[in-house]
Amino acid sequence: DAAQAVSWYRKAAQQGDVDAQNNLGVCYESGAGVPKDTAQAVVWYRKAAEQGLARAQCNLGICYDDGTGVPQDTAQAAAWYRKAAEQGFARAQCNLGYCCESGTGVEKDPAQAVVWYRKAAEQGFARAQNNLGVCYRDGTGVPKDPAQAVDWYRKAAEQGYATAQYNLGVCYKNGKGVPKDAAQAVVWYRKAAEQGYADAQCNLGYCYETGAGVPKDLAQAARWYRKAAEQGQTIAQYNLGICYKNGTGVPKDTAQAAAWYRRAANQGDADAQYSLGRLYENGTGVPKDTAQAAAWYRKAADQGHANAKQRLETLKN
Repeated sequence: DAAQAVSWYRKAAQQGDVDAQNNLGVCYESGAGVPKDTAQAVVWYRKAAEQGLARAQCNLGICYDDGTGVPQDTAQAAAWYRKAAEQGFARAQCNLGYCCESGTGVEKDPAQAVVWYRKAAEQGFARAQNNLGVCYRDGTGVPKDPAQAVDWYRKAAEQGYATAQYNLGVCYKNGKGVPKDAAQAVVWYRKAAEQGYADAQCNLGYCYETGAGVPKDLAQAARWYRKAAEQGQTIAQYNLGICYKNGTGVPKDTAQAAAWYRRAANQGDADAQYSLGRLYENGTGVPKDTAQAAAWYRKAADQGHANAKQRLETLKN
């Protein structure tokens, strides 16, 4: 009974019990057993944090980071993360690492970011393991080392961390830090995709479309593109548009093609802008409209799309 739990937490919290103070903060932040009240959550997190409870220090840092129950203050966030991080609290170490990497609330310092990510990663904190992998991939604060990137991605991926599963899949696809292996790429894309990770859903769709690491299956390709497209993943929206235009994996439907091209085009995808222009020029799936065609060609041309430039010249003449 959440309300009963709150009652017990409150009694103990009022007597100065730090765990109860933090737990009461969690209840207020999530609205468990009490009406949601983020300002009250901050009050209780602060009481526990000022008594030195690392978890509460981290929670208070997150509130300052997000502007939850207090005005947003990234310097305060970093200061509370540091207090918790110095006590060995892994989530705070990871968050402080991100502050150092991005220069949020502290001076930008990629080498310090790596120090804090590593401390959290060595405690098994999956997000930090993934972030450390990204540092090794990009040479952020450490020399580039694709094999080390793979090692850290794998640790996080095996804990079910979707971003790392996707990153590991990309390594297998491109042969970066591991031998190229399309089937292994599919294994890791699928794990991330099944957790709803949009980029992995899109890449898995492409594997099915091209038969890379799986038997070719256009219906499966369209299915995974749709999942990613509905989350706003631009490439998937464009690819799903192509599926509808050509009737690959779905019944041919040029109006649906136009709708998906438009969603990608509105997000700035030059290929989608060009393709939508073509539909307007030919009156396919949309009413024929050369002014609209030209407008979309211009958007794509401004991004350097060669075919769009060519169509624009043709329309002018």
